[in-house]
Amino acid sequence: MKHPVIHFTKMHGAGNDYIYVNTLAYDILNPEETARKWSAWHTGIGSDGLVLIGKPSIRSGADFSMRIFNADGSEAMMCGNASRCIGKYLYEKKLTDKKKILLETLSGVKVLQLDVCDELVRQVTVDMLEPALHNADQYDESVGLKEVLAYGKAMFVSMGNPHCVIFVDDLNQVDVAAIGSKLEYAKVFPQRCNIEFVQPLGGNRVRARVWERGSGITMACGTGACATAVAAASMGYTDRHCEVVMDGGTLSIEWDAATNHVFLSGPATFVFEGEIAL
Repeated sequence: MKHPVIHFTKMHGAGNDYIYVNTLAYDILNPEETARKWSAWHTGIGSDGLVLIGKPSIRSGADFSMRIFNADGSEAMMCGNASRCIGKYLYEKKLTDKKKILLETLSGVKVLQLDVCDELVRQVTVDMLEPALHNADQYDESVGLKEVLAYGKAMFVSMGNPHCVIFVDDLNQVDVAAIGSKLEYAKVFPQRCNIEFVQPLGGNRVRARVWERGSGITMACGTGACATAVAAASMGYTDRHCEVVMDGGTLSIEWDAATNHVFLSGPATFVFEGEIAL
């Protein structure tokens, strides 16, 4: 059934903002086009993309599903900040009373653990599963890396989606837009890539800025924060628990040694509700 007017919710996690639609109530038949239209700041709602909350596949065993479309209409495999926002959305809108929610994504089923006080979700921790430091599907190691390594020490980390984490001495001197937009399409990344520029701060803290594949500069990126933490620990800048300071706020990451899983924690925030015509 086609709905002429769609109810939406605008939310953000550390400034990473998306438009959320409950597809159990509304059909979005062309999410790619809708994401481009609604994400436009001057003519639409304005966001980093569109997130669809829906029914999971039976075989997944999950409670709900998530599909996420970037501002350019491309579909992403996973988003940590959007997952945390979905946890808050589902619980506070009383679509579930569970404080442990299984969420089906294109990169597997993620576990959302909700920290609830007085029926409000204060924080959500997402089990982002295991990182992959070498992924032949996402990184073409046969292609020369000079284009990437020219900007600093780099590590490639997949968190279900591809990330290139580049460590720099002074983040203020990095033109994130110019370099990020170039490296997103580097030949070494057959699926394009998210680019993180990271400055170690000491004391298990790092400062990171993100060029997000399909969206450009974003205030934060959950999978990017996880990739950053894994790369920082692997290179000896931090231990397995660190704080990643992004433009929109700070995310807490733990890379568990026993399970090899990465856990992402942080707040999620409602911004506003509205209705928009398709």
